[in-house]
Amino acid sequence: MLRLLLSMALLLPSALMADKLATNELNAFRGGQGVPALSYNPKLEQAAKSHADDMVKRGFFSHTGSNGSDVGERVRKTGYNWCFVAENIAKGQNGLDAVMAAWSKSPGHRANLLSRKAKEFALYEAADRTWVMVLAAPCR
Repeated sequence: MLRLLLSMALLLPSALMADKLATNELNAFRGGQGVPALSYNPKLEQAAKSHADDMVKRGFFSHTGSNGSDVGERVRKTGYNWCFVAENIAKGQNGLDAVMAAWSKSPGHRANLLSRKAKEFALYEAADRTWVMVLAAPCR
């Protein structure tokens, strides 16, 4: 049984490993500032991925999508009913540590990372090191 579980773990897509790494990294940063941990949400990942892939495919870098959308519209399109939403984008950082360090030094990005309104998040890195993080809270 253990051998089967280990074999299955080796077959998991790397994105699942990134979820755990991103969750640990973000929550360690938040915890160091006395802010509650966030959970990872696949719908937010879908919104982050679509925006990152759109920017790469069309060669632009902006919080506004190529179709004029904003982060709230992109998140709502996934079926996530949000009451709070924020987005961090970055380009060129070589790895999770580097992008988190860059965002933590930028006042606006840092405010998003530490927002007490956020309850969930997702992070996606596109092929050319274009990063999108979406932080949100569902309406209850």
